[in-house]
Amino acid sequence: MKNNRLLLSLTACLAIIFSAATIHPSGSRASASTHDPVIFIHGAGGNSSNFNSIKNYLKTQGWSDDELYSIEMADKTGNSLNNARQLAPFVDEVLKKTGKSKVDIIGHSAGGINTLTYILNGGGSKVNDVVTLGSPNKFITSKAPASTDPKHKIRYTSIYSTSDIVVPAWLSTLQGAKNVQISGVDHVGLIVNSKVNALIKEGLNGGGTNSN
Repeated sequence: MKNNRLLLSLTACLAIIFSAATIHPSGSRASASTHDPVIFIHGAGGNSSNFNSIKNYLKTQGWSDDELYSIEMADKTGNSLNNARQLAPFVDEVLKKTGKSKVDIIGHSAGGINTLTYILNGGGSKVNDVVTLGSPNKFITSKAPASTDPKHKIRYTSIYSTSDIVVPAWLSTLQGAKNVQISGVDHVGLIVNSKVNALIKEGLNGGGTNSN
């Protein structure tokens, strides 16, 4: 019940912060790429345009439009089961389009727990690196989930801020993951901050961990 009340409060806060918009997978066709495709998952009350700043940064660091994909969640409440079900075919579509076998995922706020739910429900074999930003991960699990592929470990980076008044820092930590605590950045600031961008890049380049 406590977690439900917290999630409802989180949803209400973010619904005020974010407005709706729709962005589909970027790029008209897949091109030769050196990175795993990156899927961006917004939080409760958010939308796919929330990641424009991070996308622009990654494009200056060698990622192409054809490697960056945002999903627009139909359920804006952040319901992890509903959103994980929507995420599953989206991941498959991105893998088919790019010819890759795995994706990287960046999840902001509830987008992080949607990612964890997807992984825990059979999606783990299709994921390499996960970066969560101010996500209440402990709503789903206290440990970084293993992959459904026994020969492969998903690498996790959880980035969170002591200045985030929407999601407390203690909710974001994952046992076995690389937990990165920062300060001076609020909840929405996590998706538009240059310091965070550098940490995201590190996570996508294999800088995360999974000791579980």
